[in-house]
Amino acid sequence: MKKDILQPVVEGISIAVVLESEDPVSRHWNVYLVNHRTEKIENVLVSSKGYGTKDDKEVKTSTLRHSMGSLEGQSFSTIEAIDEQVFGLTNEYWLSFYIGGQLYDKKFIFLPESIIDSNLIRIPLVNKPGVMIGQ
Repeated sequence: MKKDILQPVVEGISIAVVLESEDPVSRHWNVYLVNHRTEKIENVLVSSKGYGTKDDKEVKTSTLRHSMGSLEGQSFSTIEAIDEQVFGLTNEYWLSFYIGGQLYDKKFIFLPESIIDSNLIRIPLVNKPGVMIGQ
């Protein structure tokens, strides 16, 4: 039965949308996986997609899948670049990884219009401005 399956809680892991650089014409953003834990996470897989309504039409982006290998404790890695045009959509990141043979997974969801200047914080370890979910 489903209720009998242990679902370990994901703690100490974040997904962050980070402002990399900006010039008078545009801003450049990347999505990062941040491991705040002390131990390494292994066999890291991230699936990303966007969906929602834009200009009164249903919009879905392509689903992208990223195999990231391992990520040491107290470190971070770039998942993908992200365009500001999708900030008005729901942006979903499904993360799966192993610690000591135990499978963990979690869905991180950036709601529409949540990636805005007033929500920017200094992202730990990355040390750049961004919006973070998790930890």
